[in-house]
Amino acid sequence: MATATAKQKAARLARARRDKAAKAARLKREQAAKAARLKRDKAARAARLKRDKAAKAARLKREQAAKAARLARERRDRERRERRERIERERREARAAKEADRRRREAEKKAQRRQAMIEKRLEASARRRRERERKKDAKRLAKEKARARAKAQAEREAARRGEFDASRRPPPPPKPPIERLPKVDGITPTKEFALDFLRAQRALLLETRAELLGQATRLEDEATDLLANQEMGDVDFGDEGGEGDTMVVERERDLTLSAAARHTVDEINAALKRLETGDYGYSAVSGLPIPRERLKAIPWATELVHERAGALGR
Repeated sequence: MATATAKQKAARLARARRDKAAKAARLKREQAAKAARLKRDKAARAARLKRDKAAKAARLKREQAAKAARLARERRDRERRERRERIERERREARAAKEADRRRREAEKKAQRRQAMIEKRLEASARRRRERERKKDAKRLAKEKARARAKAQAEREAARRGEFDASRRPPPPPKPPIERLPKVDGITPTKEFALDFLRAQRALLLETRAELLGQATRLEDEATDLLANQEMGDVDFGDEGGEGDTMVVERERDLTLSAAARHTVDEINAALKRLETGDYGYSAVSGLPIPRERLKAIPWATELVHERAGALGR
């Protein structure tokens, strides 16, 4: 009985050891399986990360290649567009140059035709003008001869009358002396005419001279313009008169007025000279002082009113 119990106890102990060894082996296998599974999972994760990284690198490379291709395509498109625009611009410039050259040739032809027409008109106008001038010269010579004969007759008559008047008229009284004062600022004052009055007269003379010179220049320019228009043939000067004769009359009037203005300028220059020498304001006939009112009205006067009237009467 005791033996049987010992055997059972030994059998239980042996079974317990076997169960313990089996459990330890199973635990070891489970740990090894778990370690292998963890290793496989780790390797799978590493492989997956590597594949993802490679896929990302490939995708990035494809995107960069696509971007480079797009940029290259856009650059080619831009170059083609610029080339087309340049070609179109060159064509427009060539057409514009061709059109400008055509217009220039047409303008030159038109200018040549106009110049030929002007030359013909000038030649015809010159012929008519020479014919008119020949006729006018003949008429003028006849009038000048008649005037010369009349002038000679009048001079002879005036000489005879002057000799007769001189034989009956008593000699003029001597001119009174002029009391001159020292020269101041280019002006010689006298007893009758103070320095302030003479300065005012000089300013009036200079102002009047400037106005007359401007007037004479303007009239001479107008006469020159009329002559230029006549020579260019802008006006049809017929033998029967008309606008051509009117322009001739206007030109003669301008020249006459200009000559009168320059003659007055010469008289003003003489008056300025008399201001320097102290003879200003005195009559050139009698030597008497000219009234200030007359000098203010006509600053270059050289005669008294009654002396001027007597000269005109003679």
